[in-house]
Amino acid sequence: MEQNIKHKNFKRIAEARTEKALDMLDLIGNLSNTSFYDYSQDEVDRIFDTLQKSLNENKKKFNKKNKGKRRFTL
Repeated sequence: MEQNIKHKNFKRIAEARTEKALDMLDLIGNLSNTSFYDYSQDEVDRIFDTLQKSLNENKKKFNKKNKGKRRFTL
């Protein structure tokens, strides 16, 4: 039963946080409006490279294989 509560909590919080993240990404997309903003391709690339790096790092946290101690092998 506790597992069911944990899953419900995960779903509730994950949905809310995902919606917030999507809203923030839409706001970043609004920066493309050249009537209000001026930007270089390098700046755009840096924004999306940073976002992609954060997405990749956070996705790894959900990979069960990466949890636990690291082992050194030759």
